Amino acid sequence: MQTSDSANNVTFLVYPGFKLLDLAGPLQVFNDALAHCQKAKAYRTVVISLQGGPVESDTGLPVPSEPLALWRHKPIQSFLVVGGDSALVASDNAQIIEAVRAIAERSARVASVCTGAFLLAASGLLEGRRAVTHWEYCTGFAAKYPDIRVETDPIFIKDGKIWTSAGVTAGIDLALAMVTEDLGKAPALSLARSLVAYMVRPGGQSQFSTTLNRQTADKSDRFEALHAWLLDNLDRDLRVEALAERSNMSPRNFSRLYAAQTGLTPAKAVEAMRLEAARRLLEETNFSVERIARLCGFGDDERMRRVFQRALNIPPQDYRRRFQWSGA
Repeated sequence: MQTSDSANNVTFLVYPGFKLLDLAGPLQVFNDALAHCQKAKAYRTVVISLQGGPVESDTGLPVPSEPLALWRHKPIQSFLVVGGDSALVASDNAQIIEAVRAIAERSARVASVCTGAFLLAASGLLEGRRAVTHWEYCTGFAAKYPDIRVETDPIFIKDGKIWTSAGVTAGIDLALAMVTEDLGKAPALSLARSLVAYMVRPGGQSQFSTTLNRQTADKSDRFEALHAWLLDNLDRDLRVEALAERSNMSPRNFSRLYAAQTGLTPAKAVEAMRLEAARRLLEETNFSVERIARLCGFGDDERMRRVFQRALNIPPQDYRRRFQWSGA
């Protein structure tokens, strides 16, 4: 990373109604980076808006900002456009879009957090590129901008100098990845620990959580305790009979009620949890594929390979080569 003030600027664009966490998460990462590296000055962060002054977030809390005009001609290291429900309105503002285009041209790196991707798209910066946004908006995003290769799964995507990220907290993952690129892995990991982030996640990781999906589907919380137990016991016998016994139900009643509550058969739910656990171990560790298959309850690597191929259309070894965090 260059160390001149102009080279280490991280500039955030906000507009009325922006999502506060889309700004606060990445902003915290870049500000805290100073304490986790040996550089005299890691980053200089600034928040800008069309007119400058206080800009009200979606929480009602105003955030001070500098006018866009002050930054139109300054070189910038990283230019981040934050998201929010009002991003779609902001993307129709010709003044904002023209300014986004002008600032992006002078920026070494351009990124969007969540629905901030709509502003990058409106400025033409994403045409012909891969991009992601919050999963709830991906369908509409793809329909509005058919020339963009919209992907619904990754937490963030880097395509050239353009980065896009999924919903809300994925902005923290994106910022940590940028710190890693600039300062190295050790400061980024130290920073992640300080922020109590789970890990420095690679961009190819899914923005969807199997566990969270199960919790969302199980609105009655009938199987909450069972799901928590499953996550700690994926290597055990998890056939329907064993799960039914643990739930104090007959296998037939358990299967019927589980499918009605969660939308999946018990076998499919267990397989999805095992797949998610195996993906995480392939991304984060150097454990052999055979060991991961045993730890996650697949029994052997061939059975795990078939599940990966069916669910992700990629074998475990290729998944690791594509998504393993360097240095794992």
